[in-house]
Amino acid sequence: MAALILRDSARLQEQDAAYLNRIEKTRHSPALPLYDGADAERALERFKTRPFNRPFAVRPGVRARFRRAGHILGAAIVEIEWGSRRVVFSGDLGRYDDPVMWDPEPVPEADFVVIESTYGDRLHDGVDAASALLEVVARTTKRGGTVIIPSFAVGRAQSLLYYLWSLRESGRLPDVPIYLDSPMAIDASDLLHAHNSDHRLDWATCTAVCRIATYTRSAEESKRITASRDPKIVVSASGMATGGRILHHVKTFGPDPRNTILITGFQAAGTRGRALLEGRRELRIHGDRVDIGAEVATLPMLSAHADANELLRWLRGFREAPERVFVVHGEPQAADTFRSRVDHELGWPAVVPRPNQVFTL
Repeated sequence: MAALILRDSARLQEQDAAYLNRIEKTRHSPALPLYDGADAERALERFKTRPFNRPFAVRPGVRARFRRAGHILGAAIVEIEWGSRRVVFSGDLGRYDDPVMWDPEPVPEADFVVIESTYGDRLHDGVDAASALLEVVARTTKRGGTVIIPSFAVGRAQSLLYYLWSLRESGRLPDVPIYLDSPMAIDASDLLHAHNSDHRLDWATCTAVCRIATYTRSAEESKRITASRDPKIVVSASGMATGGRILHHVKTFGPDPRNTILITGFQAAGTRGRALLEGRRELRIHGDRVDIGAEVATLPMLSAHADANELLRWLRGFREAPERVFVVHGEPQAADTFRSRVDHELGWPAVVPRPNQVFTL
């Protein structure tokens, strides 16, 4: 999965730089990718893989163990034993009772815990995700529009395919084409088959889910999707509309009020996805101003991140209180709100570290 992400990220950066140079819409001459494919390959040469739930030596006196975090395929909680001290890093924790991914695994003990707080101040609503997705698709196609879904290629795209498959299996989904327009998402979907024990779907269901969409790998195929004005569903990366093919779809379909841009999960501050959620009706894409006339809908329950209650549920899996909990990987309000809940509801000392702050364990 890491190889897939690094290679695709490098390729997208190379393509975006080439595109900006071609249309001469860049403040740098020439525009350069932050890193390219050769850089990615050099990094991957340094990778070593380890299985889940089997301790291994990092160096003399230091051992580690990976546990399933549930967030996406391969996501891991990291447990480090250094001498007599044990530090557990949550990584990105997934949702409980997700239809595709397993629950985050509990960890029995730790001296210190470092935990994410992406949704540290929020709860996912209890609305059925499939029904909510169906409502968006039905009203958009009824007015002759297209549903454009910015999606993370790993995890979110596969969950969307699962919900679309389940809706079609039940006969509720309108008969419109579905496109997965992301080479990386296509490769990530293929990995579901290669690692069937790492998710809930049996082989037959996994195969059917992955066949629900038409896969488009080439740029020419993607352009044909953009050129068509027939109703359809397009799932494309990136998930926060920061780059990739989704930008071309937003430029084309965003101005038309018949269409819908569907946001499906967390959007970081400063991204186009966040701007759309906050009601902005104009975006800058490839140096051009794009007016957004399309409906902007959101399905936050599709996020692959645990909400505040689920984060606390995972912490309660420890048999004894750790000496301290470090709350990281969240916007300031989310992190501090979750720190307060850990302190008041669990009675555990918790802190949100400042940049460059040093702690002695």
